[in-house]
Amino acid sequence: MDVVLVRWPAERHRRERLRAAGDPRLLLLEPGAAPPVGGDALEDWIRIPADEADLLHRLAGLEARAAASLPMTPELDADGVLRVGGRWVSLPPVEARLTSALLGRLGLVVSRDVLARAGWPEGAPGRNALDVHVLRLRRRLAEVRLAIRTVRSRGYLLEPQLATVEVVRRVSSESSQQDVHQP
Repeated sequence: MDVVLVRWPAERHRRERLRAAGDPRLLLLEPGAAPPVGGDALEDWIRIPADEADLLHRLAGLEARAAASLPMTPELDADGVLRVGGRWVSLPPVEARLTSALLGRLGLVVSRDVLARAGWPEGAPGRNALDVHVLRLRRRLAEVRLAIRTVRSRGYLLEPQLATVEVVRRVSSESSQQDVHQP
């Protein structure tokens, strides 16, 4: 789940909307501002200007708490709607069958042969067809915070998507330019 950066106290109303929606937020305290009262587990704050390492640490901690607070058991219904932690995505039939096979072994490797048979029960397509559908499926599953990892020479693995340090650094860098160093 993405952590939203909020200037405090300038964006007080935005903080309340995010809090009501259950979104994790990092408050960037403007110089001289008092920390807010009445936060929750999905909120943290840091005074700006902030050290990048401290900012990264706060972002990572908030993201971990947000991920732990969501029910992360993916559920795929008969209509091809995949629900995870309050989010959902609609999947076309082939991608729903591929997802079903991956969910059956969540966190474990599923071979290309097994996926091909699941996606096309009447006969496996060529290698490129599976690759194209896995690529499309990766994009769709990212919307519900799931990731398909390629396990070289073995197959694919479905797991919860966690932000990488690079993503956190990119967010940190963008916010540093926009929020941390603005007068």
